[in-house]
Amino acid sequence: MDRDTRKAHEMGVRALGAFSGGLDGMIAARILLDQGIEVELATFRSPFFSSADGRKAAGAMNLPWREVDFTDEIMKLLRDPPSGFGKNLNPCIDCHAAMFRMLGDLAREEGFDFIFSGEVLGQRPMSQNRNSLNRVANLSGYGRILLRPLSAGLLNETEPERKGLVDRERLLDISGRGRKRQMKLAAEYGLVYRNPGGGCLLTERDYSRRLEVLLRIPGLFTPRNAELIKHGRFFRLSEDTVCVIGRSEKDNKALESMVEDEVTYSLKNIPGPTGVLLGDASMLPEMVRLVRRYAGL
Repeated sequence: MDRDTRKAHEMGVRALGAFSGGLDGMIAARILLDQGIEVELATFRSPFFSSADGRKAAGAMNLPWREVDFTDEIMKLLRDPPSGFGKNLNPCIDCHAAMFRMLGDLAREEGFDFIFSGEVLGQRPMSQNRNSLNRVANLSGYGRILLRPLSAGLLNETEPERKGLVDRERLLDISGRGRKRQMKLAAEYGLVYRNPGGGCLLTERDYSRRLEVLLRIPGLFTPRNAELIKHGRFFRLSEDTVCVIGRSEKDNKALESMVEDEVTYSLKNIPGPTGVLLGDASMLPEMVRLVRRYAGL
């Protein structure tokens, strides 16, 4: 154990990381572990992204992990994101800032010394350029203790570095979209990781279009409806009504497992789709027509 690692152990330095379960986050955590820092990981969950990959990867690394419910925060942001949307209905800047704000609050309450993420400068042209990273840090309210170990050598020094809690010389200076250096480090560490990319439905065009319809209809923009519209075909029946029609048995089962008091329709003793109506119940005949059409009747 080198001097700096021993110092971190003796000081009891603790870090709480935002962790989706991907390669970059795994490398960021290992870099800090190599400095003797106690690391815990947190994965955010909402109707638009799951915590499953984070839980699995943290378990593979044998690191403490928790799930953080981000539903209320993201639903508020989707109504009016201060920094606007990305290509689709993704408020990435404000979303990341809100995540780091929640993470920073947890760190302060539980005695962690700083927070960190696996973000890489320039990896995503809109949300991870220098200005965006700085804006996220400032909006979060915890920019002074937000460390990005993979690109720290290219970014402004943070408080944990200035205080000697982290050795800046042992942090990385990665930038750009390529992941060759991370892959090489993963091989050296013996890490098994999922392929990068995706994960958030708000970056997907078709889903975003569905969700945008719910946003425009009073009372329909709810977490459960955001889950329902992931499945099957989506139709707007009127100004205030939509329906979802299953494409497959899997869709039907998913829809049926989620409905509570919504109007539903399926054909008795005849194979076919399940329909779920969201909005004005008087539009049921229109949904029945669609269900029968896709059942081939």
